[in-house]
Amino acid sequence: MKKTKYIDYTLLLMIICLLAFGLVMLYSTSAYNATLKYGDSTFYLKKQFKAALVGFVLMFLTIKIGYRNFKRFAGLGYLVAAVLCLMVNFVGTSSHGSSRWLNIAGVSFQPSELAKVAVILYLATAISKRPKAMRDLKNNVRLLLTIAPIFLVVAYNNLSTAIIIAGIAFVMVFISSPKYAPFVLLIIGMAVIAFLFVLGAKGSYRMERIQTWLNPENYENGYQTLQGLYAIGSGGLFGKGLGESIQKLGFVPEAQNDMIFSIVCEELGLFGAICVILMYILLLWRFILIATKAKDMFGSYLVIGIMTHIALQVILNIAVVTNTIPNTGITLPFISYGGTSMMILIAEMGVALSVSRDMQVDM
Repeated sequence: MKKTKYIDYTLLLMIICLLAFGLVMLYSTSAYNATLKYGDSTFYLKKQFKAALVGFVLMFLTIKIGYRNFKRFAGLGYLVAAVLCLMVNFVGTSSHGSSRWLNIAGVSFQPSELAKVAVILYLATAISKRPKAMRDLKNNVRLLLTIAPIFLVVAYNNLSTAIIIAGIAFVMVFISSPKYAPFVLLIIGMAVIAFLFVLGAKGSYRMERIQTWLNPENYENGYQTLQGLYAIGSGGLFGKGLGESIQKLGFVPEAQNDMIFSIVCEELGLFGAICVILMYILLLWRFILIATKAKDMFGSYLVIGIMTHIALQVILNIAVVTNTIPNTGITLPFISYGGTSMMILIAEMGVALSVSRDMQVDM
């Protein structure tokens, strides 16, 4: 058998397909709202397309540089991301009541998106440098605690992103450890703490969010959730047809963002929704193959972190749209509108492709 190096073109094709589908759905979802607000039905589409182009430039640069060269910048990247996230609290720009953006030299971006990549790079480096140390529970806990500063800084303004960062860290450390029981106990402990936290939040916005989740029809904040559920229910098996959504005409607020999956369900039906979920499952499957066949531990854990990032966002977004969990701002990867998110996601795909390029496969 001859061994050869290659790049995972199957993964690249899946990324392109998801992006193409996302751009089509974004235009279908946002055209009406963009016409009302900006007088241009392609306003959101053009901004998303430009962000995707920048993302592809970053992707090919990442592939060209090689993932191993990023290892030396892991600590610095983590520190820079933490500082940028901290700056948001003092000089950040606000949108929809939240201060999550920084504006530097006329360019607006979300540092919290950069923080996800920084955490993945930092943990992959730490685990690959001392793999034997990860057999000790104390070292597992210490490594998780090093993520606490950036988690707390991000959580101050963006709890949903902080939860994803914590989830990425937990999964990466969990996989690196041969001991499973302590992590199960940790999950149970966190669930108990979360329950007590909710019980102690009577009269606060947190309790109101829980109550809105349980009975959205009784609260003003449940309007978006209800309209999203109406969209899903009216789609039926095969949907109303591409571009035929009624709920996107101002009924679902900012439908092109977190709630775009509800419009997918309305226009393409249950069949379309299942196809989208299958595309994500195939994407995650390619990540698993790359991670298991990576030439070194660093590359493997990079791909594990990226896979966890994508999986968590897909699961949480769909859970929010279907009202399975309380409403929180989680975008659907490659489909929801968001320039920073799109650029970072495609750049992450470049890291995964870079790892796949260094694999050796039998031919």
